[in-house]
Amino acid sequence: MSDAGTELYEVFVRGKRGLNHVHVGSLRAADPRMALTRARDLYTRRNEGVSIWVVRSADITASTPDEKDPFFAPSGDKVYRHPTFYAIPDDVPHI
Repeated sequence: MSDAGTELYEVFVRGKRGLNHVHVGSLRAADPRMALTRARDLYTRRNEGVSIWVVRSADITASTPDEKDPFFAPSGDKVYRHPTFYAIPDDVPHI
């Protein structure tokens, strides 16, 4: 199959024992329905999947490693989100 007239899709599969969809690969297809069918054929041959997501690669927006510090820095000043902010009573078991 030629790449002409196709788009790149990212494929995510949730396994029978999994709770999350996991990125398993990429494929090319003419439309989302074809991408879903091809993803099923390529990535769930052994009946290991219970759910498939396909997303056009062009629709994914992600942070970059260069943005790590400035992008995630705002959460650093919210100390109340960390368990060290709270006093743990002596009768509560520590793990």
